[in-house]
Amino acid sequence: MEPDSCRTLFSAQPVARLGTLGLNGPHLVPIVFAVSGDRIVSVVDHKPKTTTALRRLANIAADPTVTLLADHYDDDWTRLWWVRADGEASILESGSGHTTAVDLLVAKYGQYRDRRPKGPVIEVSVTRWSGWRASPAIEDQAQRQ
Repeated sequence: MEPDSCRTLFSAQPVARLGTLGLNGPHLVPIVFAVSGDRIVSVVDHKPKTTTALRRLANIAADPTVTLLADHYDDDWTRLWWVRADGEASILESGSGHTTAVDLLVAKYGQYRDRRPKGPVIEVSVTRWSGWRASPAIEDQAQRQ
């Protein structure tokens, strides 16, 4: 798939999986996110967590290379697809980049409108979009959503 098609499908999804690599090996977690061009942002929000010292943040500090995956499964296998975004992540604690990222997330997720996230932002600069789809019509469906 072309990068623009990958970006379109990925952007339309409500959740993706973030893969990082740390001293204890690979780590994979579901995240909510927003896309702006070749930039993907996510935030440590107020959902209950056992700690604020999240493994994903420590892993990014140790090795900023990350991958994100969004996909769609359907019993009708002509509707299957996946998109992967590989890139370099950074952590934004404050500043205009943090504010802009949170604004993107607030625009996408109604849950953030009443309680704006204040935690660190993970910002991924995508260096490679890749993906697969069972049918070319799948991108058309995503554009109509």
